[in-house]
Amino acid sequence: MRTTRKRTMRHPLSSRPVAYGLVAVLGAGLLAGCAEDGGGSGSGDGKKTISVGVFGVFGYKQAGLYDEYEKLHPGIRIKENSTERNEDYYPALLNHLTANSGLSDIQAVEVDNINEIAGRHADKLVDFTKVDGVDKSDWLDWKWNQAKSEKGQVVGLGTDIGPMGVCYRKDLFEKAGLPTDREEVGKLWQGDWGKYVQAGEKYMKSAPKGTAFMDGAAGLYNGAVSSYPVKYYNADGKLIYKKSKGVRESWDLAMRAVKGKMTGKLKQFDKEWDQAYANGDFATVVCPPWMLGYIKEKAGDKGAGKWDVAAAPKPANWGGSFLTVPKGGKNEKEAVKLAKWLTAPEQQAKLFKKQASFPSSKTAYALPEVKDAEHAYFSNAPIGKIFSGAAEGIPTTPLGPKDQVIKTTISDIGILQVEQQGKKPEEGWNAAVKKIDDVVED
Repeated sequence: MRTTRKRTMRHPLSSRPVAYGLVAVLGAGLLAGCAEDGGGSGSGDGKKTISVGVFGVFGYKQAGLYDEYEKLHPGIRIKENSTERNEDYYPALLNHLTANSGLSDIQAVEVDNINEIAGRHADKLVDFTKVDGVDKSDWLDWKWNQAKSEKGQVVGLGTDIGPMGVCYRKDLFEKAGLPTDREEVGKLWQGDWGKYVQAGEKYMKSAPKGTAFMDGAAGLYNGAVSSYPVKYYNADGKLIYKKSKGVRESWDLAMRAVKGKMTGKLKQFDKEWDQAYANGDFATVVCPPWMLGYIKEKAGDKGAGKWDVAAAPKPANWGGSFLTVPKGGKNEKEAVKLAKWLTAPEQQAKLFKKQASFPSSKTAYALPEVKDAEHAYFSNAPIGKIFSGAAEGIPTTPLGPKDQVIKTTISDIGILQVEQQGKKPEEGWNAAVKKIDDVVED
């Protein structure tokens, strides 16, 4: 789902883990060599091959969408070039865009990278505002605008997104004296991530032995900071994370959770985190739709019916990607048609039903595959309703070229030093800032 489909994890806070816990990772080479299958290649049977470069598992192949498109267009063959990790895929994509060669006909771009792509390479990519049949009203406004350059070009069509909920263990809540009904649980923290921490404080007073309220402080930080309209960059593209209200308040909440000993001190997508699901070691985790399959896989059959999903304190997003089409390729026109089709509301709804990739198309929310969606493992939670509501309220947040680096560093260096190594909050923060200053230009 966008982010981990079993993404052995590109990174715990990156938006597309390799499999979202739903499907096995496909083996694949890097972008170099993609041109052999794309860039206007034909075949002996007269079909035109359209190449699609992705990272992790986007689910188009697994959901049968490529096969469906090929049946609708008998003269087209689709070849997917999948790189397991975005940290390998994205640098290669930048190199190929810079050289303007070796590109697939369609190139996927993760949300944390789309600002840099739109800022540096918009002129090398198709502007979808000028493509017939692309209706911006099909997408959530904030998703459409994420792929927009300073000149107003829209260089990518939104695929999935990651509106957040809170997944929780009903059995552990009951033992700790907290409500278990998802509506009542949502009211515990409605409108304020601070109330989520308060619920954790209450849980810990009567916590079942050996359990924590949440998996780790980084998950809380990620959920909270993603609900603010400004995080790491302001609307003018200036790096402001050191003075950002959203960053500071979210950091403070994470530190409060650590101090209150309400976290399992777990790093997301590590083996210990996986095992903690199986053991039932924590009661809540901030969860986008794509994480539901991951939880089901790791918690196993004995967790069925014990988990449920409630609305998050505030709408926030974790994950999502875009499909871009490089200009000038021999298959540009056909690539545009395929990108439009794959991101159309109907296909986004199908992908959600089969792969749990939540649509960025608001038009898709009225379709039965989304509107009526429930998840049996999570106590038949109405996930279509819960996540659609969250998606529509997500703030339009300015993105910068190094959002992913900053977010990762604050979580993996700053928070984990405090949580796992026992360092003081100011020591963890200063360590994160030093690392960010070393790699990110102000």
